[in-house]
Amino acid sequence: MKYQETKPCNQLKDHVHSFWELKGEENDSGWERIFPDGCPGLVVNLGDSCITDNGEVAMEYGKTYAVGAMTTFKESFVDENTRLVGVCFKPSAFSSFYTYASLNDLKNQTVLFDQSLSFNKDKLYDESYYAYLNRFLVERMNQKYNRINPLLDDIKDSKGRLSIEELSKKNHISKRQVERKFKDFVGLTPKEYSNIIRFQSALSLIQSSSEHRSLLDIAFECGYYDHSHLNHEIKRITGLAPSQL
Repeated sequence: MKYQETKPCNQLKDHVHSFWELKGEENDSGWERIFPDGCPGLVVNLGDSCITDNGEVAMEYGKTYAVGAMTTFKESFVDENTRLVGVCFKPSAFSSFYTYASLNDLKNQTVLFDQSLSFNKDKLYDESYYAYLNRFLVERMNQKYNRINPLLDDIKDSKGRLSIEELSKKNHISKRQVERKFKDFVGLTPKEYSNIIRFQSALSLIQSSSEHRSLLDIAFECGYYDHSHLNHEIKRITGLAPSQL
């Protein structure tokens, strides 16, 4: 399997995390697992029908799909005829390009996108996929200020350890307003999003620690109660034990 990420142009850098392309190779034939990162996205299938969402959804050739923020892992079947191109938006940035009643309706879902709003698959063949995606999204982007960004920054800065009470007090809004903003613009509750940020912090330490730190040390640093709590959360989110990451 060949996977490549490309950064967006400067006009999109505050809204788009990356563009990506996944191509199956000759001996590929198996399930690929991805972990939640709090980000929604769009995917266009340029290969054979691709089974995703742990076997529940078939993405058809030439069609674009909206992918909601995830709270647990997702698997897609990749073989030599798989080719997917996608956009990973930053949390809450979906509304800078498209209007949905609530992104919460997309949580953990992969759904067929409206054809009139979708990518032109022929353009993705005619030129570099990221050049077309940059141009397509720049033309759609609105300049509205996203009032949830300070909340997201606070959670990220705390590595997911701020409570909703602390978050509401720091931003001078009610807990109910915090909950509603997250539901509408992120698609997750503040707790779900915080759990993902904390998990990503722990995952980074587990995968990159050159000092072979103990899971107990990592658990305490990332705000988990103990080693058992960290194990449980990793298993719930990834379906794997820490030793398998």
